[in-house]
Amino acid sequence: MGPVSLGLFLTFTLLPFAAGHILLGLSEGRNREQKLWVREGSSAVLPCHLSPRKMRESPKHLSDKISVLWKRQGGSVSQEPHMVLEVGYSGLQKTALRMKPRVSLQDSSLRSGNFSLRIEPVRSEDAGLYEAQVKYKTEVHSCHVELGVITVTISPPNPVMGNELVLMTCNSSHRANLVETCWFHDKQPGPTSRTFCFLSSALSIFHPAMSDAGSWRCQLRYSDKEMISAAFNLQILGFDGPSNPVVYAAAGSAADLPCSLSYLPSASGVDVVAAHWSHLAGGHLQGWGISQNLSSRSFPLHLPAVGLGDAGRYRCAVSVGHRTISRDVTLAVLTVIPSIQGPVSEGSRLLLICSLVHAQGHERFQWTYLDSAPAKSKLAPAAPRNLEGHSSWVGPILEIPQVSQKDTGTWECSVYGPEGRLGAVEYDLQITGAQVSSAPSIFSGQITFGLTLTLFFLLAVCVLALALQRRARAPAFPALEGMCAVRVPWKPMEESQKGKIQQTEC
Repeated sequence: MGPVSLGLFLTFTLLPFAAGHILLGLSEGRNREQKLWVREGSSAVLPCHLSPRKMRESPKHLSDKISVLWKRQGGSVSQEPHMVLEVGYSGLQKTALRMKPRVSLQDSSLRSGNFSLRIEPVRSEDAGLYEAQVKYKTEVHSCHVELGVITVTISPPNPVMGNELVLMTCNSSHRANLVETCWFHDKQPGPTSRTFCFLSSALSIFHPAMSDAGSWRCQLRYSDKEMISAAFNLQILGFDGPSNPVVYAAAGSAADLPCSLSYLPSASGVDVVAAHWSHLAGGHLQGWGISQNLSSRSFPLHLPAVGLGDAGRYRCAVSVGHRTISRDVTLAVLTVIPSIQGPVSEGSRLLLICSLVHAQGHERFQWTYLDSAPAKSKLAPAAPRNLEGHSSWVGPILEIPQVSQKDTGTWECSVYGPEGRLGAVEYDLQITGAQVSSAPSIFSGQITFGLTLTLFFLLAVCVLALALQRRARAPAFPALEGMCAVRVPWKPMEESQKGKIQQTEC
């Protein structure tokens, strides 16, 4: 073999080897080609890394002579690729104008072998085939990633009011025909999750409740067997707690009516929030007050001392931006009505009635005697000494047939419902001395008649005695009863008239 022939042989032998060495990076890059689906509005990371073998072959840190070029081919195959992001050997970076603030490299130093492209937030027009070309030393490394975008729309947008119609749609950039759309509500994962499947891509929710809030996932099934899914969080602007709360308060005590939103509106950029309380009294809503607090989602109404007239229905209306939601809160007032007003005499029959103004109908009542001893602040529900054998301590009415000094103290009436104890009211029982008479009414009438008869008899005896006394003093000569003797001065008289006493008629 001549020198020329030997040279041609070596050339054709080494050329495929060199070409294979250069194309090795491209081959490895194509092996990493993958399809990535992300939801519109979220972030996407298009992966591109040097293989572990390449990293072992390269120095500990890649050379400064490295450049990265990310290009994108649009939805149409015929569309020419265009530059997305380029970093030159000198570190100078160029970005496509329409994607300028949204794209960046995961590792800006380009020394860790990570050349992944980050897009945040992703838009629907970002869908397409992306290619990265990484040049370092004499080698070229390439990556291919197809980005698919799933678009989930909610109308009206988050947050959704409880009285609004919600329409949710789910679409993607996939070109095949859509066969079915399924919706999964993952508020409570497991068999309790709700699933809705339709031929169309839309889901309607009429009058959404707080139970509809939380994580939802849409799944798209296409004619080419492609399955695509995306998750999103549905926010419903409502109130925490039960739909119609009831607050139980003792008359004269303080009460707080709750009004707490399900989330903080300012977290969604809403800076206009106001709450207005009203009391439904006499068939008309009367304004109670207005409060504003942008840093809180709770707007309670504080009543320092409630009375029987405060019982009833209240309404809390919260304005968030240009929309308003409201909820009703019921105030039930507890009070004790005794059958005897004021201090109770010992031995009396006493009824304590536990009255609940604006009751809901499912309440149960229970009476408890509170011990005044510090070590025993409360006793278990038990009948007092003179109620043993009776069950009147369970129910709204507590009956004490004969009050004694041992019953002095505080009695508590508690209200219970299906969810447990709802509220309580206390009554302080004060007992005076023993009663003068506790005989039945029929005997007291006989005693009164006897006393009257005795007094009449004594009066008759007195009258008779006075009459007998006057009669005993009557004179012997009644004619002289109207005469009186008068002494007259002595005058010279005839001797014949001396010694005579002149009598005159009085």
